[in-house]
Amino acid sequence: MVRTQVQLTETQIKALRHRSAATGRSVADLIRQGVDQYLTGQSQLGREELVERAIRVAGRFSSGLTDVSATHDKHLAEAFGQ
Repeated sequence: MVRTQVQLTETQIKALRHRSAATGRSVADLIRQGVDQYLTGQSQLGREELVERAIRVAGRFSSGLTDVSATHDKHLAEAFGQ
C-alpha cells in the first residue's frame, strides 16, 4: 500500500469515526472502500450510450398492472412499504 495524506472536514471525520466504531473497521479501510466505490462507479460508457441503453429497455418489462401511469405514486408507496 501507498501512504497518502488527505484533509477531511470535521463532519466527514466525525461520520467516518462513527461508522468505524459501528462496523469495527478502521477509518482508513472505510476511505479505501469509498475510493474503490467511486472508481468502479465511473462508467466506461459515455452519457449518450447510457441514455441509448435506457431507451432500449424502456417498455420491455410488464408488471401486469394496467393503471401504473395514473397511480404510480400509490404503487411506489406499496413497493417501498409505506
